[in-house]
Amino acid sequence: MKILRIALAQINSTVGDLPGNSKKIVEYIKKAKRHKADIVAFPELAVTGYPPEDLILKPQFIRDNIAEIKKIGGKVSGITAIIGFVDLKQDKSICNAAAVIAEGRIIDVYHKIFLPNYGVFDEFRYFRSGKRFPVYSLNNIKIGINICEDIWHSDGPARIQSLAGAEVIININSSPYERGKHLRREKILGERSSQNKVMIAYLNSVGGQDELVFDGFSMVYDHRGCLMARGKQFKEDMMIIDLDIEQVRRFRKVKISSEKHKMTRLAGKVEKIKIPAFERTERKSPGHFYIEPVLQCEEEIYRALVLGTSDYIRKNGFKGVVIGLSGGIDSSLVASIAVDAIGRENVTGLFMPSGFTSKESREDAFELAQNLGINIIEISIEDIMKGYIRVLSSKFSGRGEDTTEENLQARIRGNLLMAFSNKFGWLVLTTGNKSEMSVGYATLYGDMAGGFAVIKDVPKTLVYEICRWRNSEGKDRVIPERVLWKEPTAELKPDQKDSDTLPPYPVLDPILKAYIEDEMSFEEILKLGCEPECAKKVIDMIDKSEYKRRQAPPGIKITARAFGRDRRFPITNKYRSY
Repeated sequence: MKILRIALAQINSTVGDLPGNSKKIVEYIKKAKRHKADIVAFPELAVTGYPPEDLILKPQFIRDNIAEIKKIGGKVSGITAIIGFVDLKQDKSICNAAAVIAEGRIIDVYHKIFLPNYGVFDEFRYFRSGKRFPVYSLNNIKIGINICEDIWHSDGPARIQSLAGAEVIININSSPYERGKHLRREKILGERSSQNKVMIAYLNSVGGQDELVFDGFSMVYDHRGCLMARGKQFKEDMMIIDLDIEQVRRFRKVKISSEKHKMTRLAGKVEKIKIPAFERTERKSPGHFYIEPVLQCEEEIYRALVLGTSDYIRKNGFKGVVIGLSGGIDSSLVASIAVDAIGRENVTGLFMPSGFTSKESREDAFELAQNLGINIIEISIEDIMKGYIRVLSSKFSGRGEDTTEENLQARIRGNLLMAFSNKFGWLVLTTGNKSEMSVGYATLYGDMAGGFAVIKDVPKTLVYEICRWRNSEGKDRVIPERVLWKEPTAELKPDQKDSDTLPPYPVLDPILKAYIEDEMSFEEILKLGCEPECAKKVIDMIDKSEYKRRQAPPGIKITARAFGRDRRFPITNKYRSY
């Protein structure tokens, strides 16, 4: 048998931490060598972290990242390493690249060909597309290497490399998580492997970077398009896989066809590069390949939120977090996520009642804190609010109470949270959800004040579903039962309910998804069964709240279209969709 042993190093890089990322890469190379792997692969831009954004525009950053890849190269022996980094060409153009390293030197560099420029991606801003389609030979096994988006195109590098003889394709990625995305990945990888009769090793990074979360879930497909192995989701992992190359050869019965001549001619130069061989002593099988199970939707999203929160706090050096606990569903979920992300000892809750705060809200906030094992501090805002009213009374004379007084309460709470943040070095986690952010049902410099918006991309109805999962059988029931069924309220005036201002969330959330994520027109939204006046009201609220969203803290992306990096609309905007 002709066996190729591949190690897929699913690592969590930190953007800009070139020495730290390099150290981790070297550690995983050593680990792969202990498993007697032939090749160890690392994610897209593993040296720099992904996405490095405008760091790439700093010439010194480019030079430093190249210096690191050369240092790593000097430590590679007895194994071939494929490592993502930023390359600088002789004409000073910059490429998203994969270094192929063996026996202490860089054998070749592959440049990413298809540069995504949609959604969160902005690669046209930084990179030049590659033009080469190299095929590498290691111990007479033909290997194609490409990067992320390259594998999504049916007539892309994988097609050309396989026609040029590649038996295995190694595709390195930094592909951000969003709900249900693994299904699209699996469909694409199954199609590419079966169409080209080639094994595909798909490696993805893992970890949180600002709004993005990378979920790992690396996969290997055989030449028939069948899933062979799948790595852990939301965790660092090292997958060791033995690939039987003879199976590919018997299946393909490789022939030079007219299609092959045509494809290679149109593709440009297909180079064949030999990687230095090394002596491989007899080795035991790494064991059965494992296929990690797909998590149910609510658990998957929860884990994404935990990882994104954990890495944002850890990578930015915060000592802990403080959360305004209201006794409501949103703050309950954020507190639960925070505890699972960084530990209960690092989470503090601040309960700030007013004259409108119900006894039930206090009970629920304190029960939540007790269930989670976190410290909770109570500070009434009554006296502070009276001071504001007294100072403003002469200026507001003759005008009745309105949202001004409501927003003052939220802003007092925001100030108190920021005071604790300043004094103790804690990061304020805001608790607003996507439904609220969409329609502007939030107070600037009040409940929007803070450093990180954990559930900013989670619709309200999904918040409830995730909380029910968190409380499901076999887990600690940390979220008080009453929180799951009582009617949502901001408690800023007597008997206030969210439904006084907004359509019920089961009505609102489908409209938001249709308009924001699916880009549906007004007429298309009406076909979903929405009332015209309701749809108009919601669309107006969305469009007129852009100025608020621009001032909101970053939050974790879990849907196909999150606010911020995904959706960039002008604040000054007279266009109406109806």
